[in-house]
Amino acid sequence: MADLSVSVVLYHTDKQELYNLLKSFIRSELSIDIFLIDNSQTDALREVSLVFENTIYIFNGKNIGYGAGHNIAINKSNAKYHLIVNADIEFDHNILVKAHQFMSKHPDVGMISPQIVLPNGEMQFFCRKLPTPFDLFARRFIPSFVKPIFKKQLDEYLLANRDYSKPMNIPNLPGCFMFIRMSILKEIAGFDENFFMYVEDIDLTRRIHEKSKTLYLPEIKIAHGLARGSYKFSKLMLYHIQSAAYYFNKWGWFNDAKRVKINKAL
Repeated sequence: MADLSVSVVLYHTDKQELYNLLKSFIRSELSIDIFLIDNSQTDALREVSLVFENTIYIFNGKNIGYGAGHNIAINKSNAKYHLIVNADIEFDHNILVKAHQFMSKHPDVGMISPQIVLPNGEMQFFCRKLPTPFDLFARRFIPSFVKPIFKKQLDEYLLANRDYSKPMNIPNLPGCFMFIRMSILKEIAGFDENFFMYVEDIDLTRRIHEKSKTLYLPEIKIAHGLARGSYKFSKLMLYHIQSAAYYFNKWGWFNDAKRVKINKAL
């Protein structure tokens, strides 16, 4: 049994970017099974997987969605912990041991999320409350010159005034690097595949948070090349809107008692 399994969902991913990510795993002292789930139209990325041992390449031949891709790996893994990670991540290989040791010592923690910085070192603030419809849609569609009017409400959602130098138990954490206890991940049946792309990380973290702690852990640090794809392309924005609508249909638009309770606990 591997110490850790990892899944990376690919879609015409840059080969060098993927290669750099995989190098961080092979330098780790943990035994790791790496699942590369390729949603691309061609299997050109297969050659990258051949360079690394313990890499399982699965070519889908079509884009089945982000969560559905990760679920393939989750269902095949027998590791105790599972890492969901994006290809545009850079990190020191030692953080994997730190994360593994932390989870082993804290059985009440179901998931940990790292401190995230841009490649230039600028800190990113991704700890958030569970969103209301206003929180998700206002940040995207309200013109920038109007946003100052709603600054207080948006800052509360973004937990802008929190101390990011300390661990925090957060119900809404980013999907670019999620180190998860496999027993809980399988208990909740992984990702909800009704999300094709976007918002699935909010839904997943929320469901894990209902069963255990979901911690922001600043001693684990990664660099993430933040693309903000849905801000640029209308098709991706449409996916984002559809996923947000599905999320609120699932949990409640305005009458979400669990959301109120969880956010008050923060």
